[in-house]
Amino acid sequence: MKEYSLAGTKRAENGKKAAKQLRAQGLIPCNLITKEGAQSFTVKAADIRNLIYTSQVFAVKLNIEGAECLAIVKEAQFAPVNEEILHLDFQKFEANEAISVAIPVKLEGFAEGVKAGGKLVKQVRSLTVKGRYTDIPERLIVDVTSIELGKTLNVASLKYDNLEILTAPSVIVAAVKATRASRQNNA
Repeated sequence: MKEYSLAGTKRAENGKKAAKQLRAQGLIPCNLITKEGAQSFTVKAADIRNLIYTSQVFAVKLNIEGAECLAIVKEAQFAPVNEEILHLDFQKFEANEAISVAIPVKLEGFAEGVKAGGKLVKQVRSLTVKGRYTDIPERLIVDVTSIELGKTLNVASLKYDNLEILTAPSVIVAAVKATRASRQNNA
């Protein structure tokens, strides 16, 4: 998992009015959720664009006025009309602690069913996994070469070193669907 450095400033005032004033200044209100409670802080909107508007997942090295910690983005709230970031929640974790996070899926290989005229369909964009952040890859590579025409590949058949897959085992990751051309070839 890639790391992203982010600097923040503690905030004294909470509430809608204070948050609106912060956003007008180009700052985003944030919370750092820890086992002890929550800490309110702000970050510059320009500093988090590359963190939020991407399909990649990052371990964030937060520096809030000298106090450093590791965190992941747990929730992001967006404005409904213009998609601007309104608020972020970060979850603090320790380097040796297992975290759960959704990781993008990448299909690799040439499926047997595609050779027979079928079409490979990716059913999920990401899978939720649990593990130490140093063991979590940027993408989960799924080999689809064994999928035959009309067959599927589900989560139960996937295995990764040092990772526990939290997504339900019955969820279909990829399928090879029959096309008109493949039906004509088999008739």
